[in-house]
Amino acid sequence: MTRLIFLGPPGAGKGTQAQVLAEHLHIPHISTGEILRQAMKEQTPLGVKAQSYVDSGELVPDQLVQDLVEERLGQSDAKSGWILDGFPRKVTQAAFLEALLAKTAQGGERVVNLDAPDDIVISRLLARGRKDDTEEVIRRRLEVYRNETAPLINYYSERQRLLTVNGNQSQEEVTSELKQILAS
Repeated sequence: MTRLIFLGPPGAGKGTQAQVLAEHLHIPHISTGEILRQAMKEQTPLGVKAQSYVDSGELVPDQLVQDLVEERLGQSDAKSGWILDGFPRKVTQAAFLEALLAKTAQGGERVVNLDAPDDIVISRLLARGRKDDTEEVIRRRLEVYRNETAPLINYYSERQRLLTVNGNQSQEEVTSELKQILAS
């Protein structure tokens, strides 16, 4: 059973790789951003709650995101494995996830850190051409990511769960490296 958590800076290719691997392994690719949008679209109780934060320009609180993740991991298609993308983002969320997985007898998750140098990530994100993706904004997002996620990398490294993959290669090469690591 494959349970993977994808870490990596914005623009490292997490979403793309998670999608490709999820199809390859026939397990769901669970993106927290996607869960949130879906819950708001379907107006679920958690979605309605989340919408009120989004509408007022606030960040959705950790507890609400955790509830959404717990709900999603409890769905039948996730019983045979999953790839989590965008969660956990902090050590407190990682600890929550660990406790949740222990409670539901779903341990054994592995963490893929898709690493890429800042200059590569910046040029990729600028190439996407989103209007809010200025170099200044991207550098700030990278700084926030490095500050928040560096402790997570240590957290999973200490638990011998961390696999680091070089995100600074072609999409095919990254996919190939991921498949090799997972086969071993």
